[in-house]
Amino acid sequence: MKILITGNMGYVGPGVVAHLRKTLPGAEIVGYDNGYFGHCFTTTEVFPEHRLDSQIYGDVRDINPSLLEGVDAIVHLAAISNDPMGKAYEVVTADVNHAAGITLAKMARDAGVGSFVFASSCSVYGFAEGEARDETSELNPLTAYARSKIGTEIDLAPLATDEFRATALRFPTACGMSDRLRLDLVLNDFVASAVATGKIEVLSDGSPWRPLIDVKDMARAIEWGVVRNVDCGGPFVSVNAGRTEWNYRVRDLAEAVQAQMPGVEVSINTDAAPDKRSYRVDFARYAELAPNHLPQVDLAQSISELKSGLEAIGFADQDFRQSHLIRLNMLSRLRDSGRLDADLYWAGGEAR
Repeated sequence: MKILITGNMGYVGPGVVAHLRKTLPGAEIVGYDNGYFGHCFTTTEVFPEHRLDSQIYGDVRDINPSLLEGVDAIVHLAAISNDPMGKAYEVVTADVNHAAGITLAKMARDAGVGSFVFASSCSVYGFAEGEARDETSELNPLTAYARSKIGTEIDLAPLATDEFRATALRFPTACGMSDRLRLDLVLNDFVASAVATGKIEVLSDGSPWRPLIDVKDMARAIEWGVVRNVDCGGPFVSVNAGRTEWNYRVRDLAEAVQAQMPGVEVSINTDAAPDKRSYRVDFARYAELAPNHLPQVDLAQSISELKSGLEAIGFADQDFRQSHLIRLNMLSRLRDSGRLDADLYWAGGEAR
């Protein structure tokens, strides 16, 4: 089996590569990434791409169809990957996350690729009061990022056939340690703040709901998407990938970090305006479809591994929200230095 992973040099990619290398040891694994965050290491180990058979550098908007020759499965991670970046680069987000993803899917189908796994998001539910949302619930994408994800799902569905299985995994908010850690995610932010400052400041009133998934469990779900057959969900399946019991209020996350790190102070802004990004998610269908790939890393383990990982690299940056570990900061620095143009292409066209 030959597997192509786009966006493999981000936050999620290193764990996906490591997991697939372990569970599919005979596979040929190829990475494709434009390298925005390639140098943003949070590991004392070796270059994480050593697990790949090859690493190709390029922009997902400009993939050459020849790259897909002999490919059996594509794991499509490449994206402008959160709400702040989507707000700053709304047109680029639509181009990269939606248009380029569908172009790639069409090329994959035409090249005879058997499986296309798309990293979607539970953010498509937006502000959702009341019961936990399942795959039949009304969608309410509030941001450019969320709209790009559901747009891709909608256009991906009719491309699927028995010979071209397409799997859209609606992931909860990611968390957990990575060789390229992001600190612009709620749990990761709380643990980093606790390690560096001994304090956690909850900027909202703490009431919004968030479903969580560790990056290790994202990799397990992606493996399922790669290997599933058409009898399991049909040619196209869009599924919430997580555990129903792992929906948390933001204040619960802060308190869970505090419980593992005695002495850490938690402050909650009770006067904050309500955060509209609040939703609970039902993951029952995923449990039915993928019982052998259910999430295994619980909240306590994610916190423990984040704490240990940050301490192992001597993390002590009290001003980390201004650092390169916040993805929008890194893009801004590349833009300000002239390395990226307004459309987030490498200046001079190197990634084209």
